[in-house]
Amino acid sequence: MTSTPVSAPIPASAPDPDAPAADAPAVRSAEPRAQAVDTIAVHAGGTAESNDFTGVSRPVAVPIHQASTFTFDDADVFADAMGKPDAPFVYSRYGNPTTHALETAMAALEGGVAALATSSGMGAITAVLTTHLASGDHVVAQRRLYGGTFAMLRDLEQRYGVQVTYVSGDDPAEVAAAVRPNTRLLYLETIANPMTQVCDIPAMTAVARAHGILTVVDNTFATPVLCRPLAHGADIVVHSTTKYVGGHSDVVGGIAVFADPAGHRAVWDRIVESGVNPDPFAAWLTLRGLRTLPLRMRRHCEVAAVVAGRLAEHPAVSAVYWPGLPDHPRRDVVDRVLDGPGGMLAFDLAGGRAAADAFVHGVRLALLAASLGGLETLVVHPAGTSHRQLDAEQLRAVGIGEGTVRVSVGIEDPEDIWADFAQALPAGS
Repeated sequence: MTSTPVSAPIPASAPDPDAPAADAPAVRSAEPRAQAVDTIAVHAGGTAESNDFTGVSRPVAVPIHQASTFTFDDADVFADAMGKPDAPFVYSRYGNPTTHALETAMAALEGGVAALATSSGMGAITAVLTTHLASGDHVVAQRRLYGGTFAMLRDLEQRYGVQVTYVSGDDPAEVAAAVRPNTRLLYLETIANPMTQVCDIPAMTAVARAHGILTVVDNTFATPVLCRPLAHGADIVVHSTTKYVGGHSDVVGGIAVFADPAGHRAVWDRIVESGVNPDPFAAWLTLRGLRTLPLRMRRHCEVAAVVAGRLAEHPAVSAVYWPGLPDHPRRDVVDRVLDGPGGMLAFDLAGGRAAADAFVHGVRLALLAASLGGLETLVVHPAGTSHRQLDAEQLRAVGIGEGTVRVSVGIEDPEDIWADFAQALPAGS
């Protein structure tokens, strides 16, 4: 997996008019070099000024601005700042310097104009959906979704009269056929949870744009290291930053990144009203994790390749779902949309629920736990955990079986992970 350049200029130092002429060519390129994602992750969001010596020295790391409110010398400036997302900081529900540093960094990584951090991934999803949907509106959504998102869409249907049509997410023509005059939004996941279907985002967003529909993409599994949906035509990208962005299983958070300022302003109003903003310490922990995101994602991909390959050869395993496998059903889309296959995989055990239960209880190094994207390998039984909101028919429709196990592959030595899996798997036949 290579470090893909992203369109973010490297600032050049101002020339010294008294310096002697250099031997370098007189003509320089007018276009600044695009920074790689590794560089953006380290530097985006900058350093937050926190002392009276600004211009003389400043902290290298962004400080935690653990303040609920901010003081002003001018009442008019204070009043004006109350209603703007890009104004001086007033109150930490409206904005906070530490939170803003995280938002700036994620916007840079995703190639967006701005971002809004939230207290959870579902907070980001809820804020975006409730901003853009009202009673009688229609949503086209990918059928294979995180269970919490499915539950949110179902609640919007039952409580507020929002109409939802589910599609496979494999065929742009299917999306076009589902569009109605009242369709407002297309909802997708870059890599679907948990069966790792990879969405052809450019093809899907082309349909949405042709019909004047907003596209929202959950990029949690891929992260901006592996995919940047805004570059493929999406309007809003959401993440559970609890997962790979934070990366250390110690903070809960979410974020929404926007392609245009108007979208950012609309959702900011909703977040301020609903109070789903993160606290500064959570934002700081997330930003700290973000700095090493490209390194960790490469390691997750490397280790997952070993684990997925060996699972595919095990006699007790009937199917493995991981975008990096040569026989992945969306191989062409994987190659076009992703810069790497990711660290999430699922597999089916031929022995069904009994075999799955035995496996998740039999692992010793891997942990039976919710969530994903941390340093440690986690296993879950999706039918009873992450997708418990789906009934039997809905589980079958998205390909989740009684014997399906989801794995968040950590960064441990792959031989140690495999030794643990091998002793927990059934002998097979």
